[in-house]
Parts: sequence; structure tokens; C-alpha cells
Amino acid sequence: MTTVGTSQAGPTPSSPPGPGDAPPAAPDPRERLRRAAAHYGPVLAMYGALKLVGFAVFMYLLDSAGDFREKNPRFGGGAHTWDVLGSWDGWWYQQIALHGYDPALEPIPGATGLITLKGNSAAFFPLYPALMRMVSEVTGLGPYGAGMTVSVVFSFVAALGIYAVTARLGGRRAGLVAVGLWAVWPGSGAEWAVYSESLYTALAAWACYAVMTRRWLTAGVLTFTAGLARPTAVTLVAALAVAGLLAVWRREEGLKRPLIAVLIAPLGVAGYLGWVGYRMGDWGGYNKLQDGAWAHKFDFGRHSLDVLTSVPVGHTDYLFAMPMEDMIGVGVVLLVPVLTVLLMRLRPPVVLVVYTVLSYLMVMATQQYFGNVSRYLLPLFPLFVPLSLAMRRLKWPSLAAVLGTAAVASGSYAGYVLFELGVP
Repeated sequence: MTTVGTSQAGPTPSSPPGPGDAPPAAPDPRERLRRAAAHYGPVLAMYGALKLVGFAVFMYLLDSAGDFREKNPRFGGGAHTWDVLGSWDGWWYQQIALHGYDPALEPIPGATGLITLKGNSAAFFPLYPALMRMVSEVTGLGPYGAGMTVSVVFSFVAALGIYAVTARLGGRRAGLVAVGLWAVWPGSGAEWAVYSESLYTALAAWACYAVMTRRWLTAGVLTFTAGLARPTAVTLVAALAVAGLLAVWRREEGLKRPLIAVLIAPLGVAGYLGWVGYRMGDWGGYNKLQDGAWAHKFDFGRHSLDVLTSVPVGHTDYLFAMPMEDMIGVGVVLLVPVLTVLLMRLRPPVVLVVYTVLSYLMVMATQQYFGNVSRYLLPLFPLFVPLSLAMRRLKWPSLAAVLGTAAVASGSYAGYVLFELGVP
């Protein structure tokens, strides 16, 4: 009787090659590159094409309005339309890339409770400006060009990560749809701007994929790195910890690798917060800086509730009111729970559920510019999974029409509204 999978000729897999046996042929690098291009090329092409459409519409709207020329170049534009992409938070990232940090908690004379500009930069985590500085020194680009380069490159890395996660759950076509949704999602204007959203989403997507494929040490390192990009990485840390402990409890894994990953994961965010507290002479310095300089604080959702009960009835007597942006934000905020329920019905890996739910709760429980909520929720890529599994049934012409129309519209709702009408 012949056993399936065995060979009667040549050595067995456990036997060393004999003197007359040819060594196994090394994979041809060109063939591997060709296969990778054939597999991932459509992913990058879809994302790039949809982003270029939205980006072109965004630039056209900016040029047509012309109001970017009237604003302070530091916060709202400059001599060129594209300067808007380096404004607001982008201005701070550029200053950090150029001059580094000098964190301090020093009230401005005569303005009790406010913090000097010297301390404000510490609110921005260090990984993105560090990459900006490195790219600037290597390429000779200024901080703006380096920041845009980092953002654009990592937006494609994020697209590949979102594809990898979704394709593992729903197949290649669903993965391509998810990448398209990432390109046109509300808040997606920040993907190609001097902002850290693309960098953080790339790290989060690939960290979740590493957990899904049981690469625990890789997941731990990626989560550690994400913790140097944004404070919301605490949700990714928690998701990794829950997934690791559950895998051990179910005896799907040994204890060692998940435990090491869980120990590594929080060191990035904890290390930066600890450094800021040490430099400021106050271990709670980061939270005090966020509250005093940026009016960002954990308020158990009181501000979000205020907006949600004011915008639908036309009231604007709440903090940081921006009617157009807030209306879009309300729509996104109400859509997330629906998509989360649909995601959970698919019984996805626990790391995706915990990451999504905690990220949403963290945003909603924090007082901040509500008009920016579509950007704050942009890294919640698992929300694309149920939509992509439903949309994968569409034929390619229908899918192109849906995503193409959304790409055109994104130039307005994810670009112009966010950057020019609001505070991105």
C-alpha cells in the first residue's frame, strides 16, 4: 500500500542528501518578485488610484476656494494649495523633526491653566517625527516633503496590512474591497498629509495580522513600535494581551512566546509617557499637558454626548463647535456600532474585536475636537471587514462605480472639509 505524500525515490525529508543527489534549487529572486508583484500589485494599484482621484478633487476644491491663501501658513495653509497638508498638527510634527522636544509645564503669564508652546510639542508621540527627520537627512527633503513621504509610503504599507487581515478572513476579493474602503473612508484625507495616521494604522494592521498568524514576538515588537506613534496604542496592547492569554488558556499556544509579546508590547507607550513625565517633573505631566494646552481629557463621554444631542437639533453651543465637520462626525460615530455588531457576528479573531471596541470607546470617552472624530476613528480598519465581505459579491463594474464615486466624494468630505473648514 502506498502512503499519500511519500516518495519511493530519493531521500526522505529527514534523511541527509546522498553524494549523488543535487542540492535543492534556491528560489529565483526574480520569480519571487514577479509572484509578489502579481499578488500585491492590484492591491497597491487599487489603493493608489482611489487616493489619487480623491486627492485631485481635494486640490481642485482648495484651488477653487482660494481661502487657504488668507490663512496663517502655520495652521491653515500658505502660498500653495498643498501647504494645507502640513498645517495644524503637521506644523507641530515639522517643528519636532527640526528642533526636537523641550517638554515643560510652565503656565503662560496671565493665562492661568495654559501651557507654553515649549511644552505643547510633547503631546505628539516621537516615532513619526523621528522618521521624518531620518528621511529628510537621507534624501535632502525638508520636513514637509519628508513627512509627506513617510505618510504616503506607510499608507501603502497600511493598505497591504488591511488586505492581509481581510483576505485571511474573506478571501482576496474581500481584501481588495477593504483596501478600497481604507482609501475613501471619512478621515482618509489624513492618510496623505503630515499626520501619523497612516504610520499607526500600518503598525496596527500588521500587529493584528501577526497575532492572527501566531507570530507573537513580531506582534509584540509591532505593538511596542505603535506605542511610539500614538497614545491610542494602549488599545492595541490590550487586544494583544487578551488574544495571547486566550490562546494560552485554550492551549493553542505555549506560555513563553505570548508572555514575551505581552511584556514587550506596552513598553513603547509607557516609555514615552514616562519620559515626558520625568522631563516635566510630574509623572502625570502628559495628561496635564493634554488638558491644559489642548483641552483633551478623559471625561467619560460627556463631551461626545453633548455633541450628539446638539448637532441633530441644530444647536452649536458646545465646545469646539464646527457644524459641517461635526455632522460628518456624528454620522461616523453612529455607523461604528452598527459595523462593530456586524463584525462580531462574523466571529473574527478576538484581537480585532478588542482593538476595535476599545479604540472606539477611548475616542468617545475623550473630550477633544469632535469634528476630527472621523480621523481619530480612521485606524479602526476591522470595521471594513463586514462591509468588504458584503461588497465582494458585486461585479467589478459595480464595485468600480461605488468606490470610484466614493473616491470623488472623499475629496470633499475627507479632504476639503477636514483640512480647510475644520481642524484636522
